[in-house]
Amino acid sequence: MKQVLQNLRSGQTAVEEVPSPGFGGGSVLIQTRASLISAGTERMLVEFGKAGLIAKARSQPDKVKQVLDKIKTDGLMPTLEAVFNRLDEPLPLGYCNAGVVLEVGAGVTEFRPGDRVVSNGPHAEIVCVPKNLCAKIPDGISDEQAAFTVLSSIGLQGIRLLNPTLGEKFVVYGLGLIGLVTVQLLRANGCEVLGVDVNAGRLNLAEGFGAKVVNAAAGGDPVAAVEAWTEGKGVDGVLITAAAKTDEIVHNAAEMCRKRGRIVLVGVVGLNLRRGDFYKKELSFQVSCSYGPGRYDDKYEQAGQDYPFGFIRWTEQRNFQAVLEAMRAGRLLVDNLITHHFGIADAPKAYEQISGDGNTLGVILDYPAEVERAVSITITEVAAPAAGQVVVGVIGAGNFSKMALMPALAKTGARIAYIADLNGAAAQHLARKFGAEKAVTDYKLILEDPSVNAVLIPVRHNLHARFVIETLQAGKHAFVEKPLAMNVGELKEILEQVEKTPDKHVTVGFNRRFSPHIVKMTELLAERSEPLAMSMTVNAGYSPPDSWVHDPQIGGGRIIGEGCHFIDLLSYIAGSGVRSVASHQMGSGTVVHEDKMSISLGFEDGSVGTVNYFANGPKSYPKEMLEVFSDGRVLRLDNFRKLRGYGFKGFKKFKTSRQDKGHAAEFAAFVERLASGGEPLIPLSQLMNVTLASFAAMTAAAEERTIVLSKEFAGCSGAGC
Repeated sequence: MKQVLQNLRSGQTAVEEVPSPGFGGGSVLIQTRASLISAGTERMLVEFGKAGLIAKARSQPDKVKQVLDKIKTDGLMPTLEAVFNRLDEPLPLGYCNAGVVLEVGAGVTEFRPGDRVVSNGPHAEIVCVPKNLCAKIPDGISDEQAAFTVLSSIGLQGIRLLNPTLGEKFVVYGLGLIGLVTVQLLRANGCEVLGVDVNAGRLNLAEGFGAKVVNAAAGGDPVAAVEAWTEGKGVDGVLITAAAKTDEIVHNAAEMCRKRGRIVLVGVVGLNLRRGDFYKKELSFQVSCSYGPGRYDDKYEQAGQDYPFGFIRWTEQRNFQAVLEAMRAGRLLVDNLITHHFGIADAPKAYEQISGDGNTLGVILDYPAEVERAVSITITEVAAPAAGQVVVGVIGAGNFSKMALMPALAKTGARIAYIADLNGAAAQHLARKFGAEKAVTDYKLILEDPSVNAVLIPVRHNLHARFVIETLQAGKHAFVEKPLAMNVGELKEILEQVEKTPDKHVTVGFNRRFSPHIVKMTELLAERSEPLAMSMTVNAGYSPPDSWVHDPQIGGGRIIGEGCHFIDLLSYIAGSGVRSVASHQMGSGTVVHEDKMSISLGFEDGSVGTVNYFANGPKSYPKEMLEVFSDGRVLRLDNFRKLRGYGFKGFKKFKTSRQDKGHAAEFAAFVERLASGGEPLIPLSQLMNVTLASFAAMTAAAEERTIVLSKEFAGCSGAGC
């Protein structure tokens, strides 16, 4: 299928062939009939993409500071690679979609195939959208009219924050698409409206909707016009729908308002507010968030949990429905806002139109009636694999795959047969970037292909155990990112499957043990005569409380999800399994407790280790610091860039030109092991021991006790459960 994508690095807008999106429970699969280009928002994205690196940096000073901090801790080249990788992401354009339902996922009863619906799906021939971001289109509304729904809901949410009452007077500052919609909806609320813009054509449209207007480009003074219009009283409120860098718009809005007036910002303008403007009149100022309550709430948008009608009357979806009803009743007219039509294949010309012609308003993309629904597309044609060649399928095309795993895998010489992701554009981009043969949105194609003998699994944590088991059942080796499992039950299920397929390897992405720094460290400690004392400090970085990683059902928490890395590292350096775990997490006074935890580990050989996993440090401080005390000597590793020795004869320091956490070495070893045969790269007993230790750390912190693994997980702590 075709989809419109923007490359933020090159600025190129292109129509790409990508696999049809995958979909699951709670989602709706829609064939697009029409979509609306949001001239304001999408023009800004396109212009940002076309800007040079210096201009991009100037527009995002906060990101520049993050880059400078990363250079200090990680080095110049890794930082530049990370920046360029971010900019190289294909950005799906569009969020105003109208189409016909093809299928619905499990748990969706509100829609059925054949329904005409609106959604915030992108410009693509087929889109997959969570059910709470869809609404049925009433009879009598055309597809192109319905395509205005989501954009109109942005204006409607701004109006709801204004809380207009019959007879009040408002200024709409900026008469683009949202502004012209807002004029009509305020008029439908029984309010008088004055519109401000610099475009004569848009001012004429606003007048046609019953508004008074001021042409700021022709010398009109909006503040003076409001003074005359209200007989010196000031308006009840101002809705700012303009896009401009100047701070003058907010200042003018304050000047226009009566005492205790309301200003709501829907657009994007300069926000160096003047205290005096608001102090004298006790004005209220609020920024409106997109389509309404539910926006950016994963439980509402992704999990489909609606807000109670009696407590939150207007959600995103109910705003969509209200806009559609206003269209049906004739209170919102959009036909005369449409200035251009383009076919989906000509989308780049449409973006040239909105960027080059200030009179352009509503640009509709039209779609073919028949679309081929293909969940797989071929990226690279290759010959049949050579005998003994490792053939890999990858399930998951997220940031970690792109930034860390795929560059390492691509260097091994393994044949990359598939990249799978529910997001077809992400799968296509990664497949093209790393020379994979196919991009797919159905991972089962990988499991069903007999030529694939290994599967890389970098997906959300709650899917790790399931995909490992399915991979083994399909007769393939599994390389799964940490964690191996999220609970003991999943760990037992994996072990049961391993026992049924003993010739298939399970490897976890514990890459740090393969770092050249750790290799050197273990060489230096090989002849030690006593147990080790180890201290690992992890400046983990802030993760928002509502992030999926903290969700016990999806992410399992950061200790299980990432802390296991460092438990494995200390266990590997000691050459001994974890025997006991005690831990303490931060108490009251913080929203998330478990990502600020100190974990004390006792090992079978008598070694001890501490993992201080702290998420409340600055980005400017190195992420990982390791100290190992042994036989009157100390090794100190700084952020996997520099290893120093104290008290070692003939060794003072070992330094790599860049940070090296061992990803490349681990993948090289994994592929070589599969090609040449032999035991699994990391023994299963070690994987289980580390995983159980991470579970124990969580329990020990919550219950304030020390856990001995052999007792806590009786029958499940050694090589088996």
